[in-house]
Amino acid sequence: MDNLTHSLVGALLGQAGLKKKTGLAMPALIIGANLPDVDAACFFWLEGQEHLGFRRGITHGPPALVLLPLILAGLLWGFDRWQEKRGKRPEGRRPVSFKWLFLLSFVGCLTHPALDWLNVYGIRLLEPFSSRWFYGDTLFIIDVWLWALMGFATWFSLRREKKGGDWIKPARFAIAAALAYIGLNGAITARTETMASGQPAIASPVPIQLWEREVIEPKSNGQWLIDGGLVGECSLYPAIVGAEANSEAEAFLFWSRTPFAERAEDGSVILRDARFYDPLSRDRFTVALPNVQCVELPTSSP
Repeated sequence: MDNLTHSLVGALLGQAGLKKKTGLAMPALIIGANLPDVDAACFFWLEGQEHLGFRRGITHGPPALVLLPLILAGLLWGFDRWQEKRGKRPEGRRPVSFKWLFLLSFVGCLTHPALDWLNVYGIRLLEPFSSRWFYGDTLFIIDVWLWALMGFATWFSLRREKKGGDWIKPARFAIAAALAYIGLNGAITARTETMASGQPAIASPVPIQLWEREVIEPKSNGQWLIDGGLVGECSLYPAIVGAEANSEAEAFLFWSRTPFAERAEDGSVILRDARFYDPLSRDRFTVALPNVQCVELPTSSP
């Protein structure tokens, strides 16, 4: 999911009462909820689509979910001590407990892969022990309804707290409502997949229209049906062979769940993924193989 969603989850957990456990609890929860995305730093040293083979992997796996909170707790604890020595520690801050900073950072970190699992992009939950991808197919990667629910609840809870009212209950209600919303979307996805004809299908959530799903069904020759429309003009196997020693293509194929090969204007191959196929944005999640010629598939009907 996007980082605003992750941040709102951390903030709501704090407003649900967890921020009373220790000073600097809110930074521990909010930063912890985003911390696995430190792998975004890979954009500084990886080229093109190479990031697809790195993101949502090692920093989202079990060892990182223990180590990253430990580092964050240490930094926050050290920051509190640094402020105290300089005489700049806020008077209203609660005493800081390293144990609680670690536990809250850990809780925040755990929410991150749980949310990332919910969309079709995928996450390698078991890295470095296994590189298997997991997919929840439940929410679009940016869900405006979750933004609205959690954003309003966080604002309302903070407003009540400022006025001396019950600020914990609204946050807890919003968390319960968000879980119910996720469950509803999971049920819509499951129902759509069971209604799809032919082979096992992927029901991909779409923006805003939470009741809609883009149905992706496989064809035996390396093509895909996207809501009944056929994509894939070239044989995939020659493209895979031709992608060897191409770091971008290898990363793409490692990440891709629904790969297909399309013919470029010069007769070469472009690798795409049916989950993110958008004719209006044709360079998104693609790798060009200019040295691989398209081996056209026989014309077939859906």
